[in-house]
Amino acid sequence: MEITDLKYLQATSKNIRIDIIKSISAAGSGHLGGSLGLADIFIFLYFRFLVHNPSNPNCAMRDKLVLSIGHVAPVLYASLAHAGYFDKQELKNLRKTGSMLQGHPSLTSGVPGIETASGSLGQGLSIAIGMALADKCDNISRKIVCICGDGELQEGQVWEAAMSAAHHKLKNIIAIIDKNNVQIDGKTADVMNIDPLKPKWEAFGWNAIECNGNDFESIESCFSNLNPNIPNVIIANTKMGKGLAEIENNYHWHGKAPNTEECNRFLNILV
Repeated sequence: MEITDLKYLQATSKNIRIDIIKSISAAGSGHLGGSLGLADIFIFLYFRFLVHNPSNPNCAMRDKLVLSIGHVAPVLYASLAHAGYFDKQELKNLRKTGSMLQGHPSLTSGVPGIETASGSLGQGLSIAIGMALADKCDNISRKIVCICGDGELQEGQVWEAAMSAAHHKLKNIIAIIDKNNVQIDGKTADVMNIDPLKPKWEAFGWNAIECNGNDFESIESCFSNLNPNIPNVIIANTKMGKGLAEIENNYHWHGKAPNTEECNRFLNILV
């Protein structure tokens, strides 16, 4: 990666985090921790990896992104806005009545670039596999990316979907696991331990790769080692609340919005 590219990605991810904090604080509700933790992954996807066109969101040969963990919609919305899908000023309307930026992604609210509604955890990978299987049947070559949470992997449907992808040899699907080790009730290991993840996915017939999900060089190295012949899963080790040391890895910030004082303090840290 060119040093100029790296600096651009880092600067953009900082701006994304600033917008996430502002929008959730203005809304008075929303999921801050996971949204901040995934900012680097989203910036890499929309500014380096995915084939997409903000001027023509429904272009036929675009890559598709399915956000299975729909509660981190703020990071998706901020990424789409910075990529040029809609005016960044719209982010201040997050979760407002009548706004297109609802608490979870919706196909009917008018947000360009959204591929599917989500929010019912455990279902996103099945949807993405349906898309990938349809493309295989139609001989269409593109990437289908699905972002899942680590707590979400406690649901059986995810593993049925994983088994299905390997059975149908869906080489066009990439699952990204946001492994921040925290969920709404506490540490994932305490609620329902999902480790060891890498050998589990490999046992289900996937190529499994791990990376530091908050380091662009590690992320790029990971994406450079995808297997073109079988389904791929990237286990992205992230910090919930990344960028704000006082809330990092604190499950109390899973679904908490900062008040005005906290918002200003957080913004001063990032700026």
